[in-house]
Amino acid sequence: MPRPDGFSFVRRADGTVLIAHHQRSAATLRGAGAARFLAEVESGDAQLVMARWTGAYEFGNERRARQHPRNRGRS
Repeated sequence: MPRPDGFSFVRRADGTVLIAHHQRSAATLRGAGAARFLAEVESGDAQLVMARWTGAYEFGNERRARQHPRNRGRS
């Protein structure tokens, strides 16, 4: 799996965390979710954490899997 890049986050004074991907808003976290996110970013790889929290971590073989013969009848 390729390593995600292009993510950034901003922590606002009110505790809200804004996550952006290539300068476009990807997620807004508030309250307990924002606190969990910040703790996780400090303890791990920030790019991977932000990709997982925004749902942008599924890169690679999704297109090929969709074209597989057993999956062609599904949307």
